[in-house]
Amino acid sequence: MRAGGIRPRRARRRAFLGRAAVVLPLALAGCGPSVLDPQGPIGAADKSILIDSLAIMLAIVIPTIVAILGFAWWFRASNPRAKYRPDFVYSGRVEMIVWSIPLLTIILLGGVIWIGSYELDPAKPIGSPAPALEVQGVSLDWKWLFIYPDQGIAAVNQLVIPAGIPVHFSLTSASVMTAFFVPRLGSMIYTMNGMTTNLNLQADKPGTFWGEAAHFSGDGFPTMHFDVKAVPAAQFTDWVDATRNARSPALDPPAYLQLEKQSMSVAPFTYREIDPLIYQMIVTQKLPPGPGPATTPHSQLVRPERTH
Repeated sequence: MRAGGIRPRRARRRAFLGRAAVVLPLALAGCGPSVLDPQGPIGAADKSILIDSLAIMLAIVIPTIVAILGFAWWFRASNPRAKYRPDFVYSGRVEMIVWSIPLLTIILLGGVIWIGSYELDPAKPIGSPAPALEVQGVSLDWKWLFIYPDQGIAAVNQLVIPAGIPVHFSLTSASVMTAFFVPRLGSMIYTMNGMTTNLNLQADKPGTFWGEAAHFSGDGFPTMHFDVKAVPAAQFTDWVDATRNARSPALDPPAYLQLEKQSMSVAPFTYREIDPLIYQMIVTQKLPPGPGPATTPHSQLVRPERTH
């Protein structure tokens, strides 16, 4: 009976490990490319900081694990060479090792943080012979509005940028605080009502990248994401011209107040024309901010009207 009970348990264990070997890689594959697969200079610098910090911290973690295993093996009961010293109190050499390793770790991590904080200042322009594209971003409940002031157009839940050219973002919130984050391009930064934060990013080559709100902001938070489409410069110009000539609405104060109403899972669409002062009116609250995420029942959530 005992042997018969052991065999089924072993069989179940082998079956569980087999399923885990199949499911876990699939789960990890679902995560997709992220901060460890950067597609721009800011993202590459962020990745370097993560890897450098991990390497520095492993300098104390690995010796600690090795020491634990070494002490357990040396002071085992069957080792007659291990000395039992119940009166041991202090050793200068031991203290030097115990304190020097954490101290060196803190110094190295502090140096990485000091240098990175300066080089990756979100407001610091990216060095490039090409002028930066200006984009004004507004987080709403629960969607993103991107305004192109120099091109005179705007888009909702869609961000099209030219590859290889820096992009300067001016970001604000028309509701509660949230965070703008494109993992493969670089730094995350918060958007706050009544103020502007600045961020500089760049995509090195064409591609489509995941963008998201990285701070919980209510019921519609899971749907508050967008695609960043980095395209060649000529294709970006074509997209701007097509948007201007499209049969889509203009973004003026009445259209913005309609857009501001809480809505979920909003499909991307564009505005062929904008009021040049619309972003300033949002930041200065001449256009009133949204009511916040906890005020509208699900049954009353609306989808903004748009023309395809």
